[in-house]
Amino acid sequence: MTNRSGFQKATLGRTGLRVSRLGLASNGVCRRDVEWAVDQGINYLYWGSLRRPDFGAAVRHLARSRRAELVVVVQTYTRVAALVRPSVEVALRRLGLDHADVLLLGWWNEPPDARILDAARRVCEAGKARHLMISCHQRATFQRYIADPTYGAIMVRYNAAHPGAEAEVFPHLGAGAARSGAGVSALLRPGVVAYTATRWGALLDPRLIPPGERAPRGSDCYRFALTHPAVDIALCGAKTTDELREALAALERGPMSAEELAWMKRVGAGVRTASASRSGNPLIYLLDRWTRAEGPGGPAAPEPHETLSDEDRRAMNGVPVNGMHD
Repeated sequence: MTNRSGFQKATLGRTGLRVSRLGLASNGVCRRDVEWAVDQGINYLYWGSLRRPDFGAAVRHLARSRRAELVVVVQTYTRVAALVRPSVEVALRRLGLDHADVLLLGWWNEPPDARILDAARRVCEAGKARHLMISCHQRATFQRYIADPTYGAIMVRYNAAHPGAEAEVFPHLGAGAARSGAGVSALLRPGVVAYTATRWGALLDPRLIPPGERAPRGSDCYRFALTHPAVDIALCGAKTTDELREALAALERGPMSAEELAWMKRVGAGVRTASASRSGNPLIYLLDRWTRAEGPGGPAAPEPHETLSDEDRRAMNGVPVNGMHD
């Protein structure tokens, strides 16, 4: 975005990639909306778990003339080393690309074994990807990922209802935690991508908002995540044009004040408490029960972004992924 008061582009940690502060996931909006978002300055495009054909079509079209502007992330969940490269190659064919800017190793609550990492490195050496990123649901494990120069970025759950990364992840980023544009300190630590900013819509649900508190807008949820100095990108899974436009409004509105952050924390705490007993989303209810039972830093259940794609589900079972359809 070109505004001076809002969120400016950032350097995605060790990758050195210049990225928009909002990223767009492949699970919802149509081709026209994806292309419009890129015209507004969004350049971080995430080919994740739910892979809509329209999103792929938008990437293919944009890449013909604007590939250098885009930062394309391809995710794989495969636990079979021999299938890491085929999984990436299937994704690249669907996107009409010869390489991904980032290969995301998805949902590793413990560090991947050497065979997986070697396979991922070979993908990079072959020119199929430029950098590696990893996601995880055990916050305590992130300390090891942060210290490992293998990873140019990490992907972590962070929102007003789940702020635990503030105490258990972000402090381990060290002196490089504060973003510094294209400065040297940004390269000393991995980039940070935050997801589930709206907590699957629960932070926008008036039924769950504590009495006496106003309900946040979608852009408030993204502003909350992006205001933390450790966060480079907030991932957006907009499903409609209106949701996308509201998310992008966060970039114009800019960082939250201390008063706004305190309000969001109150709302988040209330939403999480209310969700345990009356959430309309059974998945959120189960997630709350699991995370509460495990305690701080314990295993968190899979997020919606961690729902396996068909090709990765087959790859994990050792089924060849060639010839898969969207």
